[in-house]
Amino acid sequence: MCRPAWARALTAAQRLSDLARLRRVRDRIDREYAQPLNVEALARGANMPARHLSRQFRLAYGQSPYAYLMTRRIERATALLRRGDLSVTEVCYAVGCSSPGTFSTRFTELVGMPPSAYRRRATGAAEGMPPCVVKQATRPVRNQEAPVAEPQLA
Repeated sequence: MCRPAWARALTAAQRLSDLARLRRVRDRIDREYAQPLNVEALARGANMPARHLSRQFRLAYGQSPYAYLMTRRIERATALLRRGDLSVTEVCYAVGCSSPGTFSTRFTELVGMPPSAYRRRATGAAEGMPPCVVKQATRPVRNQEAPVAEPQLA
C-alpha cells in the first residue's frame, strides 16, 4: 500500500529535523565531554524522548550517545596521558569520568592497554610529530575495539 505524497514529505521533513537535532547532540558531546552528561539530559536539550534519541543516534552514528561520549573522553585522555604531567587519576577526572575503575576498563577496551601502560609508553613517543597526525593515529575506534592479545605460552 502506498502512502500519499504529503505523508512521505512529512516523514522526510521529520527525518531531516531529527538529523539536525542529532548533530547538535553530537556537537554538545564534543564540546562538553568533561561535564556530567547522560542520555536524559542530552534528550531534554534536543527536545526528544531519551529512547528515541538513543535509537536515532545509533542509526545515524553507529553507536549509542553514551558510547560516543566515552570514546571522546578516552580520545582526550590519550592526549593528556601523552603529555605525561598528570597522573592517571587526574586524567580520569579531567575528562569527566567519575570512577577511575570504569575509566581504566573503558580505556583498556578501546586502546588495548591500561592507561598507566599507555602513559609510560606514549610519553615523548610523539615528539616531533604534527598534532593532527598524532590525533589521527591514536584515535580510539569503538567499532573496531582493540584486539585481545594472544596468551603467551611459557
